[in-house]
Amino acid sequence: MGLIELLLLGIGLSMDAFAVSICKGIETRKAGIKQIFLCGTWFGVFQGLMPFLGYILGSRFEFIIVKVAPWLAFILLSIIGINMLREAFSSDEEQTRAGFDVRSMFLLAVATSIDALAVGITFVAVPVELIDASPLINTIIGCLIITVTTFIFSSFGVKIGNAFGTKFKSGAEAAGGFVLIFIGLKILLEHLGLLDFMDNGDVLFGLLIPFLGTVFGSAFVFISDKEIKDDVKLILTGMTGGIMMACSTWTLLYPSIRKGEVLTAAAGFILGIGFQYLLDKVVPHSHILTTAEEGPSTRLKRPYKLMLSEVIHHVPEGMAVGIMFAGALNGAEEVSIVAAFALTIGIAVQNIPEGIFVSNPIRAVGEEKGKSFLMGVISGVVEPLLGMVMIMLVTAFPGILMFTMALSGGAIAFLVLEENMSSISTGKHSDKGTISFAIFFCLMMVITFFTGI
Repeated sequence: MGLIELLLLGIGLSMDAFAVSICKGIETRKAGIKQIFLCGTWFGVFQGLMPFLGYILGSRFEFIIVKVAPWLAFILLSIIGINMLREAFSSDEEQTRAGFDVRSMFLLAVATSIDALAVGITFVAVPVELIDASPLINTIIGCLIITVTTFIFSSFGVKIGNAFGTKFKSGAEAAGGFVLIFIGLKILLEHLGLLDFMDNGDVLFGLLIPFLGTVFGSAFVFISDKEIKDDVKLILTGMTGGIMMACSTWTLLYPSIRKGEVLTAAAGFILGIGFQYLLDKVVPHSHILTTAEEGPSTRLKRPYKLMLSEVIHHVPEGMAVGIMFAGALNGAEEVSIVAAFALTIGIAVQNIPEGIFVSNPIRAVGEEKGKSFLMGVISGVVEPLLGMVMIMLVTAFPGILMFTMALSGGAIAFLVLEENMSSISTGKHSDKGTISFAIFFCLMMVITFFTGI
């Protein structure tokens, strides 16, 4: 194993630590040079130490390392993530917290690096060859490179997370807790072989892109909690509707039609309409744009109904992203990885105004800014979770790819027709919403075809 391969390996191994260090920065009131150095050192040292231990232990303990390490990482990250979520929902004001104490950092450092033990075992079969020296010396140098790489990424991660978390508090902490659980689940799924079809399991992080769009949009409540002007709301509503209708038509439906599977497209589309209609009827919610109340009668307060309305919106979006990634990663000729990322980014972009539409109305009915942001963040969690489920489902049954694409397309079309179109077709400024819809529909259509659909 040469220098280039080792650097790429170091970057790959540091990604989990980088994501966790962002979460660590989020939950910290103030991250100075000391905290940044501590976090980088903890993650860097353990990320380099674990492969070295794996190399020393070699094949003698390979079974224990391979079988136990991923489960331990999943359990530790889930416990820490759940604790962050609990604190995000707590109404008690946090006291000064020892966020970088030995116990906290040790658990996180072990959780993010323990799966790297198995990497050290590969150093036995594929020796590190950097200088003219013994295999042991080369391995030590290789582990030091991994340590430095992880230190750099983790240090930057703390600063990034702290800059975001100190401003947005509970919502940012909830997002961080969810990401930790997501990373733990990713490690476990890779161990169980459910992601073996992926050339690079880190592609799974692409599922978080739409979630980040919702987080950024929801954070708008900290910039301005005033009611959005009608003409601006119409433009944003037209934008989200245009992007989603283009995704439904050209990304999710057209591939079936181009292959001549018109009945598959039609059946999936109609079933998707029915699926979304059923969600509308069984989930109590208040439509954000039309203010209409739907679902069974309940004592839920309006803020929670507004949040559930956005959850319903995110269900087919998460399904669509997962289905597209599954098709691309399994080598389906109808879907490329570039097209999957184009759809993902398109959904993330339109999730920004959707995040605004959920956090601002919640703030308008009397909730504090922090809780309004938190509820906006929670509304987006369903997307990466459903995306992961659909990746595994379509991978297990690849024959349903075209049908599930059409189904998610129908569900998205239902949302656009029910809320976006009805919202932009009323009022004296309706032409602004209509023009915005047309512009972004065409833009997303062009992007879709340029990415190879």
